Amino acid sequence: MGQPSFVYMLASGRYGTLYIGVTSDLIRRVWEHREEFADGFTKTYGVKQLVWYEVHTDIVEAIRREKQIKHWNREWKLRLVHALNPQWRDLYFDLI
Repeated sequence: MGQPSFVYMLASGRYGTLYIGVTSDLIRRVWEHREEFADGFTKTYGVKQLVWYEVHTDIVEAIRREKQIKHWNREWKLRLVHALNPQWRDLYFDLI
């Protein structure tokens, strides 16, 4: 069994633009998005709030789940967030 892997969703705000990613270091990766270290989608659209994540014990499974969620329609993604985080709090501050 390897180190934990995370599938995560960032938002630009409540019901805003969404981004789904996968990482083995959730705190570092979300911090990189927040600090705009890389040009790309999250920097362009101001997507910085961690609104949902799940933990996997296998990176291959996490990548499979990320791809699955990316193909979902927006309503399903919103329901996923709402089930875990109905207030759309920025969960990053719970991690640090």
